[in-house]
Amino acid sequence: MRSVVQRVTRAEVIVDGESVGRIGRGLLALVGAGTGDGEADARYLVDKLANLRIFPDDDGKMNRSVLDIGGGVLVVSQFTLYGDVRKGRRPAFIDALEPGRAAELCDLVVAGLSAAGVTEVATGRFRAHMEVELVNDGPVTILIDSRKQF
Repeated sequence: MRSVVQRVTRAEVIVDGESVGRIGRGLLALVGAGTGDGEADARYLVDKLANLRIFPDDDGKMNRSVLDIGGGVLVVSQFTLYGDVRKGRRPAFIDALEPGRAAELCDLVVAGLSAAGVTEVATGRFRAHMEVELVNDGPVTILIDSRKQF
């Protein structure tokens, strides 16, 4: 599984003019599942998201996690994280996991974050056209890949 993680002061997902997920200070996690991903990949992502130390401590160093600050995580499914643009100009998505199983893995990430103690976990809407609004704090943007390809 892959995630683009952004430290935010706030983030929100809007579908058809309706707010479906919103957090204050915390993380916006764009999450994609690839062919061959399973529950171990979801657990890896949960651990990284919950414990990633990218919030400042009293000395201004990135030393605190979303758990440490009592922040939220907004999880937004995004199969385009598996878009391959090495050939041509149109992305190929052959490495993206089929939607049914991808939805299950995204649900495992959401449930895992709640179980890990994240105070507020919100989501977008799977397979919907979403508008994602955020204020990136820093900016801080981190890439995570459960297969450690980057």
